[in-house]
Amino acid sequence: MVFSSITFLFYFLPVITVLYYLAPKSAKNPVLLLGSLFFYAWGEPTYVVLMLLSICGNYFCGRFLEEARDTGTPARELRLYFTGAVAWNLLILFFFKYVNLVIATINSLAGTDFSPWKLSLPIGISFYTFQVLSYVIDVYRGKVQAQRNFISFALYVTMFPQLIAGPIVRYTDIEKELGDRKVTLAMAGKGADRFITGLGKKVLLANSFGAVFTEISGCPDQSRSVLLVWLGAVCFTLQIYFDFSGYSDMAIGLGKMFGFTFPENFQHPLISTSVSEFWRRWHMSLSGWFREYLYIPLGGNRVSPLKNIRNILAVWLFTGLWHGASWNFLCWGLYFAVWLILEKFILGKWLRQHTTAGHIYTILIVVVSFVIFAFTDFGALGIYLKQMFLAGGIPLANARFGYLLSNNWILLVIGGVASTPVLLQVKQKLIRKIPALATFFNLLLLGSSIAYLVFQSYNPFLYFRF
Repeated sequence: MVFSSITFLFYFLPVITVLYYLAPKSAKNPVLLLGSLFFYAWGEPTYVVLMLLSICGNYFCGRFLEEARDTGTPARELRLYFTGAVAWNLLILFFFKYVNLVIATINSLAGTDFSPWKLSLPIGISFYTFQVLSYVIDVYRGKVQAQRNFISFALYVTMFPQLIAGPIVRYTDIEKELGDRKVTLAMAGKGADRFITGLGKKVLLANSFGAVFTEISGCPDQSRSVLLVWLGAVCFTLQIYFDFSGYSDMAIGLGKMFGFTFPENFQHPLISTSVSEFWRRWHMSLSGWFREYLYIPLGGNRVSPLKNIRNILAVWLFTGLWHGASWNFLCWGLYFAVWLILEKFILGKWLRQHTTAGHIYTILIVVVSFVIFAFTDFGALGIYLKQMFLAGGIPLANARFGYLLSNNWILLVIGGVASTPVLLQVKQKLIRKIPALATFFNLLLLGSSIAYLVFQSYNPFLYFRF
């Protein structure tokens, strides 16, 4: 079940909201937990067992690590327990997400013919694995106390607003709210407003851009043109931005409706003037996670330049693999690592002095990066990149490019403006002058989104597979 579905909007969400608000304070966490498990089971009935296993294991790991630390267990022994807890979580993630990549790589390198394991990827496993890892690490560090209430801990892991696609919520983000929270009418209203905004971004913009890219990428290779493949690359970049940021908006909005404040995940990344700034604005909960739990422990930038380069490469190697069990994701991560290293040691000063050129440079790098992200087939990826850079033996423009551009130029303008803070600023100014406009705007956006879902069948969700 995804947020941008009729089932969620007209059945699940109204029922869970009514039950939650009617429940007494002591029953709110159990109601939300049961609703979250049902939400997950709707798409993954078998893997609910895996999630419950992860919950139970990490609940007791946290309790055990805290007790061992408080009773004076020798540091070496405590570190061994901690390593075992982390390895157990990573082993589960590796088994379900990466084992077939390893098998395929062995077959390719050694000429063997091992059969891939028939495993489907549990929805959201990368997100909730990183959440429980942050909890275990913070308990080990003594940064938080282990959660004693099993239901509260289970709710932290399973909470349906952010369960399948983030943002990655650390235990420290909502520790107090798990035990005591209050939803005011104003908070619920802000949550509903944020949810509707995200729904519109996902349904009206991301789906529309996705349909254009699907058509272009599905064209026979020699029927494309250079400008056509660039149009496709731009559309996919906008699709993935509005798809994921829209889902994050919906998650944050739903969190507010149930009394939780989730971390922001996007901050208009497409206005960035460097790749470094882009990653301070894009998927901030993931980049923050890697900075806190991998980059800084490796030494961060407080080491020699050579080791700093090593640390950046390590972070981006794992960032790439986190996104998917395919070599194109590894290349995508290392591609960004190279640009970040260049900016840190060579390009940084120039970019700070030439912001307009820096913005153009950043957009070009980001657009190319998402072409790498889009194609798991290296043959198709190579052809598409060659065509983008005038090496594919195709014309500069053709009739299909003219047709798609003339039909979608308004969509491109809207998408470009919506990727900046301009629309939000205009909306806020208008609402301050005429408060009723907020209600009108939200009803219009909600009605348009529902109409799209009713009459259109194209409704993918790119980050659902992670």
